[in-house]
Amino acid sequence: MQSAPDHIAALSSLTDVKGLIRDDDKASYLTEWRKRWLGESPLLLAPGTTQEVARIVSYCHQHDIGITPQGGNTGLVGGQMPHGEILISLKRLRQIREVSPLNNAMTVEAGVTLAEAQGVAKEADRLFPLSIGAEGTCQIGGVISTNAGGVNVIRYGNTRDLVLGLEAVMPNGEIWHGLKALRKDNTGYDLKHLLIGAEGTLGIVTAATLKLFPQPREMATAFAALPTAQAAVDLMALMQDRTGGLATSFELMSQQLINLVSTQFANLKSPLNSRAPWYALMEFSAGTPGGLRGIIEDGLSAAFERGLLLDATIAENETQAEQLWQLRHNAAPAMASDPASAVKCDISVPIHHIPTFLQRADEVVKAHTEHGRIIAFGHMGDGNIHYDVLGPEGADQSTFEAGRPALQRAIHDVVASLDGSISAEHGIGVLKRDELKMRKSPTEMAMMQAIKQALDPKGIMNPGKLL
Repeated sequence: MQSAPDHIAALSSLTDVKGLIRDDDKASYLTEWRKRWLGESPLLLAPGTTQEVARIVSYCHQHDIGITPQGGNTGLVGGQMPHGEILISLKRLRQIREVSPLNNAMTVEAGVTLAEAQGVAKEADRLFPLSIGAEGTCQIGGVISTNAGGVNVIRYGNTRDLVLGLEAVMPNGEIWHGLKALRKDNTGYDLKHLLIGAEGTLGIVTAATLKLFPQPREMATAFAALPTAQAAVDLMALMQDRTGGLATSFELMSQQLINLVSTQFANLKSPLNSRAPWYALMEFSAGTPGGLRGIIEDGLSAAFERGLLLDATIAENETQAEQLWQLRHNAAPAMASDPASAVKCDISVPIHHIPTFLQRADEVVKAHTEHGRIIAFGHMGDGNIHYDVLGPEGADQSTFEAGRPALQRAIHDVVASLDGSISAEHGIGVLKRDELKMRKSPTEMAMMQAIKQALDPKGIMNPGKLL
């Protein structure tokens, strides 16, 4: 950015006094929550309305000033960190504009947190099903810009599947009023999908109309110890068949993850006495009460007879269910608390290839590092595995650190061989920007760059990210 005082003063005048983020508050916006990226910005703004966002972007477009939009600063690939650009926080766009239970839709602004959006839906006796570990902090604009996934994709889809319409400020400062609440609109290009998952490189989402669903009337959570990863794939297929597709979540966790979480959080332990290489956390929901638990018990009994599980338990109440989920939701904090270096891979492969991926990736790790600790877990119901490798515990990290790029590329080579993706739900940001060019075909890269050039010819929107 041209950080001349006249630009700083002009941009500062485009929002009210609450929109100026003070120097003593800047650290929380310029530090990624795991402290892996540190940002730099001459000016941090928090506009209070879409019109203020538009005025700021219009000025930046006129003067070729780079912009980094930021939601709740929970991203994992560095896409929310400015590197000399001005930062626009959407935290003050907090309005709930409309809730329509009859249309199963609600319109909220970008700074509403995911947990708040879930609460608004619940007050209307509806469900907004997107659920991720950072839901108390992440904001709707951020989850749309990264196309967040989470634990309920198997039943409800990614963020992309839950958005009916968008309002956004485009790179030239114009406001796109696309807040339609239609499920069918076959009038040309579906423009909202350009912005969903674009990581703020094509515009700034300021509000969204989101799909709602009827609230489940009965839920059940089960936890099972499994002999193999293949057993997990077979168990999920069996339970989906037995319940008629009522699985909301199916999470896979390795014994190494359970050990790490239990070490970092003494109050979190496996509820089963049996030790196993793999565990599955399953959640099911039904629209009418009564009978769900019995169906699940029958399914687990059939799985036990087929040798697909070693032991299992079903939560007796919401408290027990929440305790089971804490084992899964604390995976990222547990790894962040570990002092060792880490290779973190957010990948997806076709579900039936998960066992093959895990086997081949383990072989790659063993070939690259003698004492690497493999922590594998994730949303097996949609093929998304978080495959992370921690450096050797209590030993010199320098050798492991030096080999991190080569190890990550080798793991991603396995993913590519199975027709998978190197980013399932976290995005590209700066972490995977260079590798994206290696993994995408020239045709795909040319198409993406053409869209970027058409919408943001000056390249001011989140420069250095994604492309």
